[in-house]
Amino acid sequence: MNGSGGRLRPRYRREPLQQLWRDLRPLDPVRSIKAKLGILVIASVTFAGSFTAIGVSIGIRARYVVITATVLSMIVTQILAHGMTSPLRHMTAAARAMAAGDYSRRIRASSRDEVGELGRAFNQMAADLEAADRQRRELIANVSHELRTPISVLRAVLENVVDGVTGPDDAAVKAALTQTERLGRLVEELLDLSRLEAGAVPLDLSDFAVEPFLSRAVEEAAATGRPVRFVLSVRPAGLTARADQSRLHQVVANLVDNAAKHSPPGGIVRVGATARPGGGVRIEVADEGPGIPEVERSRVFERFTRGGDGGGQPTGGGTGLGLAIARWAVELHGGTIEVAPSTRGALIRVDLPTGPLPS
Repeated sequence: MNGSGGRLRPRYRREPLQQLWRDLRPLDPVRSIKAKLGILVIASVTFAGSFTAIGVSIGIRARYVVITATVLSMIVTQILAHGMTSPLRHMTAAARAMAAGDYSRRIRASSRDEVGELGRAFNQMAADLEAADRQRRELIANVSHELRTPISVLRAVLENVVDGVTGPDDAAVKAALTQTERLGRLVEELLDLSRLEAGAVPLDLSDFAVEPFLSRAVEEAAATGRPVRFVLSVRPAGLTARADQSRLHQVVANLVDNAAKHSPPGGIVRVGATARPGGGVRIEVADEGPGIPEVERSRVFERFTRGGDGGGQPTGGGTGLGLAIARWAVELHGGTIEVAPSTRGALIRVDLPTGPLPS
């Protein structure tokens, strides 16, 4: 109906005006909130004084001139002040949304003053909280998935034994023990990761010879019986390092085991250590497997990220926490760990500093 159409038109006409009013920030280029307040006062007083002088000079009664000048001055003040306080109102609305669990809200931080800096800091905080919330959800989902498989297998084995489908023979006991060990390993790695992230793991630093230290890690990996060959190289021969041996052993053992796991039968796993030119030690572990695509190299140290078979499919057999724990342990020493460029297979490089750790 025409009446209905007539009532709808003003609403559509007001929407662009409301958007224009929301986006109106004439003082954004000013770099100081104090300067903005000064401009606000000067503009209001100047406008009121100028209008009063003009009105009186053309013969308008003084009381009408004063009232009109006051109203217009308030309008000018409102226009200028609206742009100054708009980010604060948006931050209030975004904070309320974040309190309700919505971390996707961002504010327009176009001003160059202190309020603009606060807006940019608010947006960064919102982004960090959104990432933390996403990681929390992913952690819960991943832990639930990791726990479900061994629990299901263990339950099935025990149910078969209880129901008499299978006897409590060596095969059933071994299957149950394997799943129990997998559960224990997952819980232990989660606790390690939690302590490392919280910085609650004290380091027992000591000086030690690198070659025998790496030899022990290689011997443990070789004892698993994987059909690969290990090659150890340390230069210079008497190279020493200063680190927490138990934590660093956890890192190296994980890297060597991963390299052996992803190498083909008969492949070579190379473990090497050299002195860094600026001091410290560089440890490298290389395999002859399918390698890690360049786009995925930054993700391999994230929690629950598993190595692939070269075609993007995970190989399985692990919790996906080993490299995340390795990264935190290396960073706890003040060092770095990365996937280095390699012509064949994957090359993991660990750089450890020398001297005291950064505070």
